[in-house]
Amino acid sequence: MIPVTKPFLPEYEAYEKLLKGIWRRNWLTNNGPLVSEYELALKSYLNVEHLLFLGNGTIALQIAFKALGLKGKVITTPFSYVATTSSLVWEGLIPTFVDIDPLTLNIDPLKIEEAIDDDTSAILATHCFGNACAIDEIQAIADKYGLKVIYDAAHCFGTTYQGKSIFEFGDISTLSLHATKPIHSVEGGAVFTKDPELLKRMVFMRNFGHDGPENYEGVGINGKNSEFHAAMGLAVLEQADRILANRKESSNYYREKLGNHHFTFQQIENGCKQNDAYFPVIFPDEAILLKVIAELERARVFPRRYFYPSLNKLVYLNPVQMPHSDDISKRILCLPLYLDLQQEELNLITRVIIRSLRYQ
Repeated sequence: MIPVTKPFLPEYEAYEKLLKGIWRRNWLTNNGPLVSEYELALKSYLNVEHLLFLGNGTIALQIAFKALGLKGKVITTPFSYVATTSSLVWEGLIPTFVDIDPLTLNIDPLKIEEAIDDDTSAILATHCFGNACAIDEIQAIADKYGLKVIYDAAHCFGTTYQGKSIFEFGDISTLSLHATKPIHSVEGGAVFTKDPELLKRMVFMRNFGHDGPENYEGVGINGKNSEFHAAMGLAVLEQADRILANRKESSNYYREKLGNHHFTFQQIENGCKQNDAYFPVIFPDEAILLKVIAELERARVFPRRYFYPSLNKLVYLNPVQMPHSDDISKRILCLPLYLDLQQEELNLITRVIIRSLRYQ
């Protein structure tokens, strides 16, 4: 069986070595030494000044909203994982959807301004599949209307924009370090900001608001992560260069073999060096996509319709029409991509797809 992804596990001995230190110290959570070490290692690898390691990428979004004091409406994309929208609703905010650019798959900056009203407090944009949004245009709009900018950069470990880490942009960026991501800590996430005061606020927020054992700086939540997750994160991070390089090779192979057939690939934003977190393919119509899925599954290959359905279809929201997002979500498929994916497996996947298209 070939799944759409497979979590990377480091050599057991590398992880065990870190576990022995946890046993010796008997310090399991509450911002222990490995959490601090992992934060420093991430900052060094990603070339950023500030970040906080958190329990997951969703709590990262929720802390970001609270730290920025968001209220009312937040402009966002309908083409993302559900957590982008559900975290807004969970925090009592109102998602205002703006359709996507059908080429980059990111929120269309040309449509943002018309969606802004007096109740709008922020823009929450997703760097879809690790592809940078139109960052300069979004920031110009935010500056014009006094809005905060949060980037859901869940997919973006290793992505750069204009030679800088993607996490350098916006008021706050968030990252997922979930096991399905190329670089992970089993469960985990992070928040990034260039504002030291904003970082300080989030430090308190991730630990119930504690400022020492008896003092509180305000309302907080349990957003911390454990020494065990930090240990896995450190062991995986040692292999980050190899993991990302391998994914680049597999993605290039897909593009080479599939590039002359009846579908399109995501257009990468100018100035973005994308990280190959996913390999999405956009088919001419849903019928062809479903035929390809059926043929791949017969060969024991299991891609994923990601993202489907479009988030403007969520049952707990008032339905709105988002023509591009609705259309793309019906025609897009993410192909298998992970470190252990073998050459013969790549050959099988591409052969099945090409054959399916040839005899449609």
